[in-house]
Amino acid sequence: MTQRPALAVTVGDPVGIGPEITVRALTEVGAGASARGVVVADPAVLRRAVRVCGLSTEIRAVSSWDLPPEQEGTIDCFDIEELGGADLAWGVVDKRAGAAAVRAIEVATKAAMEGRVAGIVTGPINKEAIWAAGSEHLGHTEMLGALTGVTRQNTMFVVRGKKIFFATRHVSLRKALDQVGQDQQVACVEEALTALRVFGHDEPRLAVAAINPHGGENGAFGDEEIEHLAPAVERVRAAGADVVGPIPADSVFHQLLQGRYDGVLAQYHDQGHIAAKTFDFDGTISVTVGLPILRTSVDHGTAFDIAGQGVADPGTMRSAFLHGCEFARFADRIRAEYGG
Repeated sequence: MTQRPALAVTVGDPVGIGPEITVRALTEVGAGASARGVVVADPAVLRRAVRVCGLSTEIRAVSSWDLPPEQEGTIDCFDIEELGGADLAWGVVDKRAGAAAVRAIEVATKAAMEGRVAGIVTGPINKEAIWAAGSEHLGHTEMLGALTGVTRQNTMFVVRGKKIFFATRHVSLRKALDQVGQDQQVACVEEALTALRVFGHDEPRLAVAAINPHGGENGAFGDEEIEHLAPAVERVRAAGADVVGPIPADSVFHQLLQGRYDGVLAQYHDQGHIAAKTFDFDGTISVTVGLPILRTSVDHGTAFDIAGQGVADPGTMRSAFLHGCEFARFADRIRAEYGG
């Protein structure tokens, strides 16, 4: 029997909800998934999560990626030996927890870069904790870029097979508007089209969302569409791409769900996040495109307020893992496109 590919799963901050949603998700998925999850953490972190969740799942500490499939009811944990048995308080910012989160990302990324795993699935980190531990990165995406030698990465949301991309990310709305330009839009459209092809859409159809109400109403409500977005779309269309827009944001996501497009380029963070998460909060996951490795992720935080109570919903982690299983077949294509 052919051994299933492995996905390295990081829990994120070990005192947030990451450990709980990880053990719940992998227990629920079981051994029937097309890939097997190997959690990258201190085994004690997972065993504590199993207890608070009231599960009977066994945690098996391992030190090699080249193992036979785990037994039903058992989760394999690649031991990072970071916490040394320290009993950290749930839901409290702790630099030791931050150091463990960073170490897990480093180990998982190295395994993916070496081809030992088909990709990584990441749980939520706490930025304050990783900064306290000495990390200089703003978050996961920047850290993964540094570890893989990539200077530009983008976020692709996936929700029920539909893809959403972002022309701007973690900046204020004012700064996002300042960043919009014709060349910037062309680059974002081309990157989105490339990602769609990499992830299985051989002839991708992309829509560009407008910024202003009603697409600006020919300049009455703003001129970004006239000056930047529409000319950018025409430039890419002239090269033969199937791109339309700008389309008012109050319509374009509905049209995406109807199947008119394979993806939408949102103009700023909340424009795309609100659409995806309102439609299916637990089913919305994040894929980092531009990396030479597959990376899927939950798109929520550490929820320190409920950590350690065993009540966190594992839906998004389950979805992130299952999408990782689905996208593992594109691992070679991802490496070829983004590996340089």
